[in-house]
Amino acid sequence: MDTAERRIVGFTAGAHGLVHTYELSIPILLTVWVGEFSTTAAALGVVVTLGYGLFGVGALPGGILVDRFGSKPLILACLAGMGGSFLLVSLAPTLPVLAAAIAVWGVTASVYHPAGLSLLSKSVERRGTALGYHGIGGNLGIALGPLATALLLLAFDWRLVTAALALPAVVVAAYGVTVDVDAALSPETADGGGSADERDSAGERDSAGEPDPDADSSADTNGEVSLSSIAADTRVLLAGGFLIVFAFVTFSGLYYRTFLTFLPDLLGDVLGGLVDFQFVDPDSPYADQFDVGRYLYVAVLTVGVFGQYLGGRIADRVPPEWGLMALMGTLSVLALLFIPATGSVGTFVAVSLALGVALFTVQPLSQATVAAYSPSEARGLSFGYTYVGIFGIGALGSTLAGTVLTRAGPRELFVVLALIAALGALSATAVTRFATRRD
Repeated sequence: MDTAERRIVGFTAGAHGLVHTYELSIPILLTVWVGEFSTTAAALGVVVTLGYGLFGVGALPGGILVDRFGSKPLILACLAGMGGSFLLVSLAPTLPVLAAAIAVWGVTASVYHPAGLSLLSKSVERRGTALGYHGIGGNLGIALGPLATALLLLAFDWRLVTAALALPAVVVAAYGVTVDVDAALSPETADGGGSADERDSAGERDSAGEPDPDADSSADTNGEVSLSSIAADTRVLLAGGFLIVFAFVTFSGLYYRTFLTFLPDLLGDVLGGLVDFQFVDPDSPYADQFDVGRYLYVAVLTVGVFGQYLGGRIADRVPPEWGLMALMGTLSVLALLFIPATGSVGTFVAVSLALGVALFTVQPLSQATVAAYSPSEARGLSFGYTYVGIFGIGALGSTLAGTVLTRAGPRELFVVLALIAALGALSATAVTRFATRRD
């Protein structure tokens, strides 16, 4: 990669990390908000569902905006919106204001994935390497963002912590302003390399650089998005059974959000009953903010990095949908083992970490399945619908988790998780039987 490409990779990797930093710091902050706003887990579950739902649903219109305005302006707007939303969180006097701030985060964060991935695919020649670094940035945000939040809460009030979390967005946005996207746009795409979008954007041109009159007229519509084109591509997807793939990604998204939203509280409650940790002096002003469950939560997210690697390796060796069948079955079993595992620290930590690995192993396998069961001409739209299912409909998992914990308890929650995973395994099985592979 040349200098311009490296700057773009650094910019997008940083922005990607921040998206997930904010996303997964929210469950850490829930442990404070329950007492701060004198509310219930069910009410906070609705608040989080609002933000996470907009994060997912906004991916589809976000992709349309990227085609209209370009990636860099959308990423900068995303960073500004996320930083501003956490400033608003820090000032929130009531639960409705907090809900509005989380909603702002969801809307602005939703445009990142279509914008960031589009920019990398069009401006970096070595896309695989670029996407690898981009994924590393996301994984670092997943693991280190919640850790930083938990550590800051030891020493500072949560309002100061959320205000401080806005600062990295300002830094990455300032760096992004200096990134010259045009300098990195690949001139080789006209030779047939790169994606279909890149070949079209190069225009079917003759040797003089003018439009070739004999070129296919479809190139003239490149970048134009209409309801009719979206409807036509959607019909192509549905004809191949993509609705079954969509059902699977929705179940995987529900499991993801239901499991992670209140996990810090659950881990803290269980560990607190098993062993008395004395890492912080009980008389210390930090004692009230120290919750060992937050750090086990970070560990669960950190081992997910190995899950991402494992999922990619599996996808290279077996049909990804077969891997998903086995993996969702494994997640169902692990959910049922969670409550019995609370009998000792060793078994509880082992099952928690195994859940973290398995949960994140799903992601590369799921993405490979979406690619395999969608035609290339509708690939972007297929991933748009995928994010709606995973992060949009999947956001209902926050409300589901909060409601089950309020009206029943952790045991019942993990039975629900086991059922969701079993339905996911059945959906993956249906994909192999009734959907049509396009790749």
